[in-house]
Amino acid sequence: MTFDRRAVPSGATIGTWAALDGWPLRTFCWDPAGERGAILFLGGRGDVFEKYYEAFDHWHRAGWSIDSFDWRGQGGSGRLSADPLCGHASDFAPWIEDLAAFFAEWKGRTSGPHVVIAHSMGGHLTLRALAERRIAPDAAVLVAPMLGLKSAPFGPRLAAKVAWLMTKIGRPERQAWKSNERPGVPMKKRQTLLTHDLGRYEDELWWKHEKPEISVGPPSWAWVAEAYRSTLALQAPGRLESVTTPMLLLAADQDRLVDSSAIRRAAARLPDAKLRVWGPESAHEILREADPVRDAALAEIDAFLKARVPHP
Repeated sequence: MTFDRRAVPSGATIGTWAALDGWPLRTFCWDPAGERGAILFLGGRGDVFEKYYEAFDHWHRAGWSIDSFDWRGQGGSGRLSADPLCGHASDFAPWIEDLAAFFAEWKGRTSGPHVVIAHSMGGHLTLRALAERRIAPDAAVLVAPMLGLKSAPFGPRLAAKVAWLMTKIGRPERQAWKSNERPGVPMKKRQTLLTHDLGRYEDELWWKHEKPEISVGPPSWAWVAEAYRSTLALQAPGRLESVTTPMLLLAADQDRLVDSSAIRRAAARLPDAKLRVWGPESAHEILREADPVRDAALAEIDAFLKARVPHP
């Protein structure tokens, strides 16, 4: 079956949802083809939900309704700085507030079971919201979650101090580096950070060419500093151990953006978690990888949901 990754799925709607403070978030909603339940998908830093239409189609055909939104400050949900290409955030707390409020509204209007599937930064924010008792899904799937950042040659605590210092010696909202998801990697090599599948990588470029207003580039120094602070805080004793939600974590050992060893440590501490790790065959965007990895990841998610959130 051929799926057009460069078109809004038939029957899906793109709209706007107002956060508690009135901030407009761009939303995606695709009502179910059956009655399997509801999935809330949360993307990563700089993500847009268009990148995941192919995965959405897989779950929708299985009977799930699909909802998603762009985090405030990126995609189609406005910006938090004057630079439209800078992924700025000085505090992750507003994102937790947005997630908690959207989750409550989404859970109230959809049929369960209710599952959160989250990628990268979205995975970190999901786990943090669970630890803070702000959301209560029936299960969660974290795909390459940002539970630690790649910071070599520095360790995370020293890198956190460097990032904090950089917010004090210049404008915190300035771009931390010139292009790409991480420093030291030329833009032409960006694909290698994300996926081995050139076609799926080019889909993202196509969408951003069609809708330049959704594009976001490097993070701000404030975002980098807050990312280190928030990920380190989540590692505090007892925080992960308090999260009892059934969880599947997917990781890639060759991920050059998030620290797979941090994901491994988190999975060992979570009371009810299953971990699947890929080797050099996978980069950061596991759900947008070449078919052998992508298909295996979707099968892993399907099996987990079948076992842990049975059909109602």
